[in-house]
Amino acid sequence: MPTLLRRTLSAWTAIVLLFLWLPIGILVAWSFNDSRLNVLWHGFTWRWYGAAFSDAGLLRCLGNSLQVALWTTLLAVPLGTAAAFLLERFRFRGRMALETLLLLPMIAPEVVIGVSLLALFVAVHCELGVATVVISHVTFCIPFVLVAVRARLATLDPALEEAALDLGATPTGALLRVVLPVMAPAITAAAILSFMLSFDEFIVTWFTAGPGSRTLPIEIYGRVRRGLDPSLNAISSVLLLATLLLVAAVGWLRRHSPGPRR
Repeated sequence: MPTLLRRTLSAWTAIVLLFLWLPIGILVAWSFNDSRLNVLWHGFTWRWYGAAFSDAGLLRCLGNSLQVALWTTLLAVPLGTAAAFLLERFRFRGRMALETLLLLPMIAPEVVIGVSLLALFVAVHCELGVATVVISHVTFCIPFVLVAVRARLATLDPALEEAALDLGATPTGALLRVVLPVMAPAITAAAILSFMLSFDEFIVTWFTAGPGSRTLPIEIYGRVRRGLDPSLNAISSVLLLATLLLVAAVGWLRRHSPGPRR
């Protein structure tokens, strides 16, 4: 690659990264600012972090977000993993149509998913609450689990399972003792991804949450509309750190995942 082109691409990449991370860096910096106005720097302080974690409303919404994300992960991971095995290991009529329907929530606009789920809950007279939020989040998390697990399953040598069967293992035993241990890093990464997607989700949650099931993203949005609050900078910085740690965990799992055996 010519030197000029390489330098141009490098400079453009740096500009894009600066554009993406500069607002986040400002948010983290102002979370330590002693001024409530976030206009001028008045000195370093931790008090906004104390204010955030002593705010009963924020903590209640944080608990709702953690509850929803946990239940979403517990439901989406087994369903998405089972779908991955079905689509990867079996050939049947309507397989492509089923795959398209399963992946549709991944590419459909979130506002469309939110409105359609709200219409469904209203049609069946289902009261909006934590349960409706969990069902909604499971709907769009399953495709991400499916893609992550299926990609690892595609590299798995079928001879491993066949060898286990030849040595006397039952199909269930081969699945539990051979296939799933090799698939564990991919399934764990999919679980972390589902948790992150559910915890950070705003648009779908906005349509399907009830009065007592406000999640943290919805609460932050409502408070920002009323004015600047440095405690929101603090809680957002904590969430950013947690997200980076989860992303690092996913990367570590991918690097240490057993490679395909041929």
